[in-house]
Amino acid sequence: MASSCRNRLFSGLLFLCFGFLGFITSPAEAAIKKYQFDVQVKNVSRLCHAKPIVTINGRFPGPTIYVREGDRVLINVTNHAQYNMSIHWHGLKQYRNGWADGPAYVTQCPIQTGSSYTYDFNVTGQRGTLWWHAHILWLRATVYGAIVILPKQGTPFPFPQPYREAEIILGEWWNGNVEEFVNKANNLGLPPNSSDAHTINGKPGPLFPCYEKHTFVMEVEQGKTYLLRIINAALNDELFFGIAGHNLTVVEVDAVYTKPFTTEAILIAPGQTTNVLVQANQASGRYFIAARPFMDAPVAIDNKTATGIFQYRGIPNTVLPSLPQLPASNDTAFALSYNKKLKSLNTPNFPANVPLKVDRKLFYTIGFGKESCPTCLNGTRFVASLNNISFEMPQVGLLQAHYFNLKGVFKTDFPDRPQTPFNYTGAPLTANLGTSTGTRLSKIAFNSTVELVLQDTNLLTVESHPFHLHGYNFFVVGTGIGNFDPAKDPAKYNLVDPVERNTVGVPTGGWTAIRFRADNPGVWFMHCHLELHTGWGLKTAFVVEDGPGSDHSVLPPPKDLPPC
Repeated sequence: MASSCRNRLFSGLLFLCFGFLGFITSPAEAAIKKYQFDVQVKNVSRLCHAKPIVTINGRFPGPTIYVREGDRVLINVTNHAQYNMSIHWHGLKQYRNGWADGPAYVTQCPIQTGSSYTYDFNVTGQRGTLWWHAHILWLRATVYGAIVILPKQGTPFPFPQPYREAEIILGEWWNGNVEEFVNKANNLGLPPNSSDAHTINGKPGPLFPCYEKHTFVMEVEQGKTYLLRIINAALNDELFFGIAGHNLTVVEVDAVYTKPFTTEAILIAPGQTTNVLVQANQASGRYFIAARPFMDAPVAIDNKTATGIFQYRGIPNTVLPSLPQLPASNDTAFALSYNKKLKSLNTPNFPANVPLKVDRKLFYTIGFGKESCPTCLNGTRFVASLNNISFEMPQVGLLQAHYFNLKGVFKTDFPDRPQTPFNYTGAPLTANLGTSTGTRLSKIAFNSTVELVLQDTNLLTVESHPFHLHGYNFFVVGTGIGNFDPAKDPAKYNLVDPVERNTVGVPTGGWTAIRFRADNPGVWFMHCHLELHTGWGLKTAFVVEDGPGSDHSVLPPPKDLPPC
């Protein structure tokens, strides 16, 4: 069964797993892949500290999902932990099937202790690296894993075939109980503690204490090319990633092929994936793989570096590795330059179908504020908002409320633009401009084309924000520093080969413009993928209306949908 294929390092073993994962009628036909996910608490030790953590099947990180484009996937999740659980299959479009998307109280109520739910979905028109994670509380601190979608049988990669491949999942580690300190911080009205370490495949590496059993090592052969499937599963940190002495060739982001380009390091935000080719073409030795944060705003973060080892075959472990020269932690110029290099492949087989005509233009400001909290330490607590509205999570799944026409759960009056325009990135503003709280969504007509400009503001402070849209990919047609100018900036858009992805970073003190076609009916969450900001209310959702006929309407809910 699927358990025999967990945490495979190399694709040679990956292919051997497929016979155990599903029932394949012929190589050209789609398969059914079945997995059992048991939510279990297990004692795990890192940094000389042992603690119980929530896991899937006792693994940290969790098992990798291996599928092919066109497969049907059934993942039965049984919750044996003390927390309610839901799991999001990050980046899978779930056409008409929001019931399988996973965010708690958006497309489902959570799976309660002792209960099960089967996520049943098709992998259609997608191939590459995605990932899955818990989508309730801060449980994704330990509940996460990779999704590897291979192309259809007989379809090659649009880049040189690698010799082997490996998944690299970047994360964070806290020595304490994450849910306990988050609850304590919320009660005090303060941000919770930063993590104690970053991790590579769950392991901090040799720059931390008690590293001997907790260092990821990738053995390579001289002259071979390897495909690294890199995932940022960190809760709150954008990360630089590199390998000492080796260049990386970017070939894919968020399961969409890109025009290849070579770089010494990549920048990857929480929620994003990046596939790179790396050639083992240096002197045989041991080289550090490293990841450390990028932060160009005056915000406290965990600035520690996680390391693994890129080790040539036959080299003894006594050889000391060398560290890569990663960009400085506040290197804004590198970040902007790197993201500008990302472009869609835009070939006949992999076209960039950028919407050229826009039916609906949206402009959302990102802001922080403080609201009165008499029981909090300083009498206030932090809030975050879009268009000055801090999102309040309901107690019923938004998709259920939409599908069954339940009244009083949400309103569809989210404003298309801020009600009070101001100099968004000018001098710091301490006022919150009267931030309101509510469950307010935006209704979008089926198959309409949407342009959304996300504008950072200096309400309390400017900061970079990685935004993720569920149920869709989108094209990043423009980005800039300062205030978006609707009269001048659209003329600079890239409408030929902009990068297509599902999670995009809004630069510190700047803006990002995205376009997509609203052809997937349902209720789709959009939020900052920094868990801290999401908890403060930096989120909303789109209600995409049904189209004509049953083929363009939300599917009926499954019978085992968790009750609210």
